[in-house]
Amino acid sequence: MLKVGVDLNDLKLFVRIARLGSISAAARDLSLTPAGASARLAAFERRLGARLLHRTTRQATPTVDGLAFLPHAEHVLDAADAARAALGREQAAPRGTLRVAAPASFARMHIVPGLPDFCARYPDLVLDLRISDSVVDLVEGAFDVAVRYAELGDSSFVARCLAPDRRVLVASPDYLRERGRANTPDELAGHACLVVGTLDLWTFLGADGKPIVQRVSPALRINDGEAVRDAARAGLGIALMATWCAAEELRSGALVPVLPEFPLVSTQTLWALYPSSRELAPKVRAFIDWIVDRIGPEPYWDRGLEALLRFVAGTLVRTTAA
Repeated sequence: MLKVGVDLNDLKLFVRIARLGSISAAARDLSLTPAGASARLAAFERRLGARLLHRTTRQATPTVDGLAFLPHAEHVLDAADAARAALGREQAAPRGTLRVAAPASFARMHIVPGLPDFCARYPDLVLDLRISDSVVDLVEGAFDVAVRYAELGDSSFVARCLAPDRRVLVASPDYLRERGRANTPDELAGHACLVVGTLDLWTFLGADGKPIVQRVSPALRINDGEAVRDAARAGLGIALMATWCAAEELRSGALVPVLPEFPLVSTQTLWALYPSSRELAPKVRAFIDWIVDRIGPEPYWDRGLEALLRFVAGTLVRTTAA
């Protein structure tokens, strides 16, 4: 059995290198120079009597011994964070680097505007926010937490529900004056439909409670929700939008609901996901508590929106009856 003093900073360095696949990237994460990180790693390996990482000029990958050692190193770091948390809030103040992955449009609209408040609350915490609509691997990317719209299916992560995924069809008033309104989902075939990414299968809830599935032929397809919203606002067609992306345009009248009497069905939810551990690291808890508080029990972007949609749907019914 190895009897060697282990410095938590050495464990942290090894884990970061193993997850990022790069000594330079891990050094940046931990505010070290690449040369300093490399020397520290070499000294750690000498004390352990084992080579933990294969190095090349471009990457670092765990050896067989490194792969065996990695989960134990992560467990020790998690236990250390939990021990500090048990001492109380003052002693467990979040510090270090917090790596967060989030969808690009959502992050720009609903995370970045709140960062002055977050950074003021946690001045010892460095936030590394990676925004991308690609689904990242939390473990391989060494992310501490991910904000993600998804159907939850991976039990290897702990999930905190942040908000439902509520969607609505929208178009500009000018477009509807020129092309007329759609009265049923199948009438969308005669309209210019704007699609985010591959989301061209739109599911509605009929009056009888049964789903109505409509595949649309996109007149325009863009892999960015904000860009599709802006295209709809410019009068290019009808778009399926998340309310977090289009709520302000609906309130201002720049966009108006289409088919509000046929609610859209979504099976997704906005989650905060983090790797499973027995105790939540203070920095992860700080971010999750902050974003939960920021969004609120009812997402702030949805407040008052239901009444607006009901009013529009009622107006359309009265107009049709007349």
